[in-house]
Amino acid sequence: MTDSLLSLFEPESPVTAPEPLPHTRRIVASSEDRVAWLRARARGITATDVAKLATPKSVQNAAFDKLNGSSFTGNTFTDHGRAREPEIAAWVLANHGIEPSNNLFHAAGQPRHLATPDGVGRGDNGVLELAEIKTTSKPWRSIPRSYLRQVWWQQYVLGADRTLLVWEQHLDFVPVNPVPECRWIERDEDQIAILIGFANDLIGLLEQEYLDRQARTAR
Repeated sequence: MTDSLLSLFEPESPVTAPEPLPHTRRIVASSEDRVAWLRARARGITATDVAKLATPKSVQNAAFDKLNGSSFTGNTFTDHGRAREPEIAAWVLANHGIEPSNNLFHAAGQPRHLATPDGVGRGDNGVLELAEIKTTSKPWRSIPRSYLRQVWWQQYVLGADRTLLVWEQHLDFVPVNPVPECRWIERDEDQIAILIGFANDLIGLLEQEYLDRQARTAR
């Protein structure tokens, strides 16, 4: 029997699935269970919180909002964004291979550092890539700084190397272009370190206020 015939009867080598990336072990909640998701977000510092943290004063303002809640519950612009997100996410998946995600993650060793990116995927070189989706009624001359802070925080929490920031401009809630615009945002360790410092300052203020309230109640 020839070697070629013998090879037909040899067992095939098992196909080894890629090792799961570490962030998959740090899922806290899914927005599909909105009550659990909101409860988990309230216990930590999210990318939405960090997007506002640019100065010590902004940290104090964020602490006030976390403690007292915000009166903002949405408007026609946020409603439009939520309605368009699945459509834009489908475009991201088809063109960049980044899967939509609704999971809330915590950072390695930091259970109160949280993020919910709009998309999570693995690049051709195996590294973790994220997607963040926005809608806007105005053209961008540059990417708003608050969105960059949000992206860098998500990269830190999940351990991602870069993020595809995708935005769709609309006029009277009708998309201006047939496809959204996008740009890759690379990880920036210096900016991430600044954001971690602000986030920890915010946690410190929240913890101090909690202790002060307990002391007032005990009197």
